[in-house]
Amino acid sequence: MPDEEWIKTSADGRKVKFIYQELPEDGAFITAQIAGNEVVYSIVLAKAGNPMSREDVENRFKSELSKK
Repeated sequence: MPDEEWIKTSADGRKVKFIYQELPEDGAFITAQIAGNEVVYSIVLAKAGNPMSREDVENRFKSELSKK
């Protein structure tokens, strides 16, 4: 999956925007932002194991997104 962004509705009804960008040398930059929230969770992975699936990206933020 090359650079991509998508919106997913969480189990509690919140919309979350995800962004995945491949970086050189198997790196990746991924973000998640809950709609209406100024906080953006971002991770830079040095060895991402590209390409990452949408599920891989979403799972990296599971803990942060479970908080209300």
